[in-house]
Amino acid sequence: MNSYAVFLRGVNLGGINIKMADLKAALKSRPFSAVATLLASGNVVLSSELPAAGVKTEFEACLRETFGYDAWVVVLSAAQVAALVEACPYPADDKATHSYVTLSSDPEILTELYDAGRALDGVELARLAPEAVAWLAPAGGTLESPFSKLSAKARYKASTTTRNLRTMIKVRDAAVPPGAG
Repeated sequence: MNSYAVFLRGVNLGGINIKMADLKAALKSRPFSAVATLLASGNVVLSSELPAAGVKTEFEACLRETFGYDAWVVVLSAAQVAALVEACPYPADDKATHSYVTLSSDPEILTELYDAGRALDGVELARLAPEAVAWLAPAGGTLESPFSKLSAKARYKASTTTRNLRTMIKVRDAAVPPGAG
């Protein structure tokens, strides 16, 4: 049995509203166990015999069939989430800045986004892994920050999603790897 974290893109904003209790109920018909939702922004931890790609396929199909929207998710193993949190060079809590991690199911698209972000003035980025980039935004100005605007472009919609580092830590703590805890 493998432990995974599933990050939904665009849930509970922009007109796609899903109650986490409804999501959890819908996932019962899929090959997942120990399903738990975290926060209302589309974070799920679960266990499955499937590989990560199979979890992605099943999860997206469930969202499309049950909730009727073009759904995309990023699936990471519990170990990957823990490694990303550990690798992030930025603080989880800082009064002046907020730390974010953009996750991707497509490393090539993330490389393109990372390279474009590095070309922007005043943007601080760190490539954590093929599937993740960490970045900073001024407190109170996340949506107006240059990297946030860049990553919101339609080109990245199907393969990326962003979480603040505090959320990543909560997901890490909830997604216990096999044999731990």
